[in-house]
Amino acid sequence: MDEEDDVIVLGTGLKECILSSLLSVDGLKVLYMDRNDYYGGDSTSLNLNQLWKRFRVEEKPPAHLGASRYYNVDMVPKFMMANGTLVRTLIHTDVTKYLSFKAVDGSYVFSKGKIHKVPATDMEALKSHLMGLFEKRRARNFFVYVQNYNEADPVTHQGLDLTRITTSELTTNLRKYLQR
Repeated sequence: MDEEDDVIVLGTGLKECILSSLLSVDGLKVLYMDRNDYYGGDSTSLNLNQLWKRFRVEEKPPAHLGASRYYNVDMVPKFMMANGTLVRTLIHTDVTKYLSFKAVDGSYVFSKGKIHKVPATDMEALKSHLMGLFEKRRARNFFVYVQNYNEADPVTHQGLDLTRITTSELTTNLRKYLQR
């Protein structure tokens, strides 16, 4: 390599990517270096083979799990608010060319030796093994509130003006609503 770089960034995690993108936008030549054979540092997503290599070094994934490429396991779940500062930064730095965004189909957690789906509907909340009876009821009521919410129909707002209250005030008021 006879090239010269202005900056060397060690690691390919989210912070390093944003930093190098901002430096690149300012016209600096950036070299990435990472000790892993995958991109993304601690916040990477691994296919099945990479996951086994990381956590079960001496073993191969069982054949019945299917092709490695069908798996994409986030080491740190990543959710971005559509109009948040992070998204604006990614757009400014043109990093979005290298990302793909997808609506979340479902989330899962590993608890007590089993994988459980995180409830996303009122019926899933009632069937979930992740919560106790009272938590299930509050989660169900929350999902019903969200499902019934209609911006054009103030009756569905439960007296909350979402254009004038903070998220903290919303959750406090919803907590009172859900306790009924």
